Amino acid sequence: MSKKKVLIVTQEMQPYTALSEISEIARKLPQHIQENGMEIRILMPRFGTINERRHRLHEVVRLSGMNIIVDDDDYPLIIKVASIPEARMQVYFLDNEDFFKRKQIFTDANEKPFDDNADRMIFFCKGVLETVKKFGWPPDIIHCHGWMTSLVPLYLKTAYKSEPLFQQSKVVYSVYDKTMAGTFDDNFLTKASINNLDTSDLDTYQEDGAIRLHQGAITFADGLVRGSENLDDDVSTALNKTDKPVLPYEGDLEKLFPACMEFYNALFPEEVSE
Repeated sequence: MSKKKVLIVTQEMQPYTALSEISEIARKLPQHIQENGMEIRILMPRFGTINERRHRLHEVVRLSGMNIIVDDDDYPLIIKVASIPEARMQVYFLDNEDFFKRKQIFTDANEKPFDDNADRMIFFCKGVLETVKKFGWPPDIIHCHGWMTSLVPLYLKTAYKSEPLFQQSKVVYSVYDKTMAGTFDDNFLTKASINNLDTSDLDTYQEDGAIRLHQGAITFADGLVRGSENLDDDVSTALNKTDKPVLPYEGDLEKLFPACMEFYNALFPEEVSE
């Protein structure tokens, strides 16, 4: 069996952010994967709460310099990198002053969600795929963690479906219990329709006029992981009804991580049977 390349895309990760259970999983899962024979790359947003000096972030000039279009406006994409020495891992950060320089993450000092959270998500998801193209590194598995990554499955299967680098890629989406979709405005589908997509391509991201990020990602992912024990009823229903493989919730991380590796390999049945 060939050595798998696994791209971890996450909205948070220790020691840089610690908002939810995602932070610990996104920190320890790639280390387990790497120590057990798979190659990994990690991408996350460079939120303004991350201390660049303390964590020794520095710009990767060869990867920076792209512009990402969101709602007909161009936004520069800066790529930075830091190392986690004890794990021998590098983490790549997607940065932009308009979206990430502020000193809060998803809500302001009064706990009010930022009006541009949808724009920030679109920038991040498109930026992830453009950055991987710059890597020239074809991932076998793209494992997405958090609602902020929920457009990646859609983009891979539509806007980037002809990109040679992603032809063999399988996308796994971990479904967690939090989402900011309830605060998105009516223009979300139009803004998210990148690279000449039609808003109809995002139909599964909306139901009864409400934005449903998890349900949309479930539709386009190749495999799903139940990341939280408790999910909204409509999300649980979507997971129960899908014909995609679903890895059940596992609260014991020592069991979760090897289960994830088995789950990855099972998405390539032709290799397993050899």
